[in-house]
Amino acid sequence: MELETLRYSVDARVATITLDRPDRHNAITAKMGEELGRAWAEVKRDPEVVCVILTGAGDKALCTGMDVADVASGEAQRSSDASQMKREEQPWFKLTAIQNRCWKPVVTAVNGMVVGGGLHFVADADLIVAAQHATFFDTHVKVGLIAGIEPVGLVRRIGLEAVLRMSLLGGSERMSAQEAHRLGLVGEVVPADRLMDRARELASKIAEHSPTALARTKQVIWESLEGGLDAGIDNAWRRIVEHNSCPDLEEGARAFVEKRKPAWAPYSDTSED
Repeated sequence: MELETLRYSVDARVATITLDRPDRHNAITAKMGEELGRAWAEVKRDPEVVCVILTGAGDKALCTGMDVADVASGEAQRSSDASQMKREEQPWFKLTAIQNRCWKPVVTAVNGMVVGGGLHFVADADLIVAAQHATFFDTHVKVGLIAGIEPVGLVRRIGLEAVLRMSLLGGSERMSAQEAHRLGLVGEVVPADRLMDRARELASKIAEHSPTALARTKQVIWESLEGGLDAGIDNAWRRIVEHNSCPDLEEGARAFVEKRKPAWAPYSDTSED
């Protein structure tokens, strides 16, 4: 897979997607949006991938949102004409695993600033590890834009006041990694030189388990956020019944009794669900 704005690799059942525009603080372009869509499609398709690490190149930023140079050139508008395209067809809505309906677990390693549109990668992460120097802020209103999509995602993870504070202050104050951890936005904070080691440690532990069970577990949890409690439990039960035909159920029990590591069935997903 040839990529200009990303690096993509797979090792020991873990894929690593690196936003690779460090000279522009890994800002999003139309090209990056298109390439992220392709990368997540590859993650879904490849049965060798069980878990994903997402991070940014360099030590300054995970992502600082949309690249203003891309906007100024007109490339963003040509690639994403809001008057002609549905929301789900625009490259700005194919950035994350959740946006691509990819249910393989994602560990996001926050290596610096997360700004504006970069907050998608935090709002839609499963596990988040942040470097001690990471910061989180939103500059949409500062330049006359609505802070809309990213805050709506964030409010599912942290309290309303914290989201409003970030959205309305427009970047004049920044949320530290330590504050993000206190609020529950990130799972843990580590020294910068330990960031990727810790992310790989978590991803490797996740990748030991049944790929199908992992994906379906993630799916029912995220889908539960789209409706009420009863709807979420009903959906989870449907997925559990579907999973009864998976060979991993019997294999997991046998491996436990026989005191050995399970030989899990491969999992891939080419559906849109």
